[in-house]
Amino acid sequence: MQNSLVKMAGALAVLAGVWGASPSAALAQQPQQPQQLQPPLPSVESFFQQPKLSRVKFSPDGRSIALLLSAKDGRMMLATMDVATLTPKIVAHFADTDVAGFHWVNNQRLVYDLSDRQLAVGENYLAPGLFAVNKDGSDVRTLVDRSTKFVLQPRSSHMIVRILPWYTYFLDVISTADTDDVFVVQENDPENSSYKTFSLLRLNTVTGRSEGVQSPGNVVAWVVDNNGVPRIATTQDKGNSIVHYKDPKDDKWRKLAEFPTLSATASFQPMQFGPDGSLLVMANNGRDTSAVYRYDLEKNKIEAEPIVSLKGYDFSGHIFFDREAKKILGIRYEMDMQSTNWLDTRMQQIQQKIDAHLPGMLNLVTVAEQGKSDTVLVYTYSDIFPGLWQLYNTASDKFTPIGKTMPDIDPAKMGTKDMVRYTARDGLEIPAYLTLPKGKKKNLPMVVLVHGGPYVRGGEWRWDAQAQFLASRGYAVLEPEYRGSTGFGNKLFQAGWKQWGLAMQDDLADGAKWAIQQGYADPKRVCIAGASYGGYATLMGLIKDPALFRCGVNWIGVTDIKLMYTVAWSDTSDKWLQYGMPVLVGDPDKDAAQLKATSPVENAAKITQPLLLAYGGSDRRVPIVHGTTFYKAVHATNPKVEWVEYPEEGHGWKLLKTKVDFWTRVEKFLDQNIGKN
Repeated sequence: MQNSLVKMAGALAVLAGVWGASPSAALAQQPQQPQQLQPPLPSVESFFQQPKLSRVKFSPDGRSIALLLSAKDGRMMLATMDVATLTPKIVAHFADTDVAGFHWVNNQRLVYDLSDRQLAVGENYLAPGLFAVNKDGSDVRTLVDRSTKFVLQPRSSHMIVRILPWYTYFLDVISTADTDDVFVVQENDPENSSYKTFSLLRLNTVTGRSEGVQSPGNVVAWVVDNNGVPRIATTQDKGNSIVHYKDPKDDKWRKLAEFPTLSATASFQPMQFGPDGSLLVMANNGRDTSAVYRYDLEKNKIEAEPIVSLKGYDFSGHIFFDREAKKILGIRYEMDMQSTNWLDTRMQQIQQKIDAHLPGMLNLVTVAEQGKSDTVLVYTYSDIFPGLWQLYNTASDKFTPIGKTMPDIDPAKMGTKDMVRYTARDGLEIPAYLTLPKGKKKNLPMVVLVHGGPYVRGGEWRWDAQAQFLASRGYAVLEPEYRGSTGFGNKLFQAGWKQWGLAMQDDLADGAKWAIQQGYADPKRVCIAGASYGGYATLMGLIKDPALFRCGVNWIGVTDIKLMYTVAWSDTSDKWLQYGMPVLVGDPDKDAAQLKATSPVENAAKITQPLLLAYGGSDRRVPIVHGTTFYKAVHATNPKVEWVEYPEEGHGWKLLKTKVDFWTRVEKFLDQNIGKN
């Protein structure tokens, strides 16, 4: 057993020193180095390199695992391992591309897709494709092409078969059906990037044959029942969502509900079918936060009481089912951090044992979808530790380490991260994450790091590359979940509607002032930074609060709201422009005066602080015209502006060389302008 692990470590170049180690050894700090007057800082590369191990998943019966891990050449490959014998097998490894994701089809077969981690957005012209392989590496088949072409199937030498085109994508569904089939969705209009609707196909991973599924219209989301039958389809029309149900009584689609997509009172999101066949949906149902409810398919309404609700948080997570007993086994959910509430007594005991072995860590336990295996999968992480995958045998009480996600990160040099809450000037409570450098708590130079979106949740309690990099350089980092953010209830979300540059901006300033009042931040050394919407907020922070924010770092940020409506080369959805943005951001006609007043380019002359601007030349979410237009305007009156363009990058940095260059610039910029202790 030990030898097979050692061989795998050598052959796959995986996480040297982790294989065969005990849990405590795997989590132990690295050996102490000889004492130095100024110990070297962790390298920029160590924070922003790709994970060495990014995913591990059980086969449905729990007898095998599949994992994505980095080979010696740096390419991500797909491997499988028998849980009993720990015998590894590489089933997909390519010299010129990376395995991006995988899914078990059944206990013997997997599908996977591809992406080149060494190419930026502007250099990549291939789609993910879809491929199938047995867990022993045999019977490889191309199911979806990465480009449009005809191929000769190896088993059908007498006929030409057209594999599915590049605009076909795997659909991850939960089903107990034992089959070689998977579901894929196909874009109805692949040339139109602004509005996506999808047809559903059932695809056999052995023969490559596919057949279409009857659709109730232009579907944006599908739900398949536990027997592998598509039952729920959601369409959209003129800002409304329509949920359809394929009734088994007559096998015809009927409308369950229609509601405004942005309505918190009437809307719901179909999730999955429970083990008893009931439909589970996520909805607010008259509450501030969303919860999980059963939907009565006969009465066409949501049941009054939720089956899962979280105080102060919208539900985000996963429900584990015991399908044999037709009951809920446990609930994985996220509040300030992820956690699991096991309703099953056996699983409660397993979780307690694992937590006792690995104290102070968050230990997420996953069980196989089928069967009662003695082995569970454990993913362990914390705010200072990126993550470790292990197998835990419940009978022997023994761990088998699989590997660390980021083995070059030394937890002993990381900063602590905690959720805090502060009160905005209008009384609204704002959640935030505060990361402090190791061993330092008071009077620190601080970066207010603003998440993008903006209508998403920004973070959670776990190791984060950006925040930890800044903390390693001596900076406190505050990450506010400002109004408009999701995940904390409808009140916080709706309070951000049409508040770009207004109350949303005030939340950031109020967070900085709170950190100063608490003694964390030096009032003379506060910088604001962020990407996308965070870049917009950075510029508006410098404009509105020049005495508070001494400098700013904006990458790929919006600089003019009206450009979001008018710029041609953008992937922004027509439906979002027509029905979403006018409600959440502002109507280009009715709110024209407000949008002009809160557009950074219109106020560029007010920025006198040092500013770092970075944009991707291949960005279609925030095209580079945002950056070039603003740089021209601000540079005319402010000589303290640094500009950098990465021509091949898109909306966010993909290449390691870009990340290293950018964050090296950020480090130098911050040191020059707010210094470090």
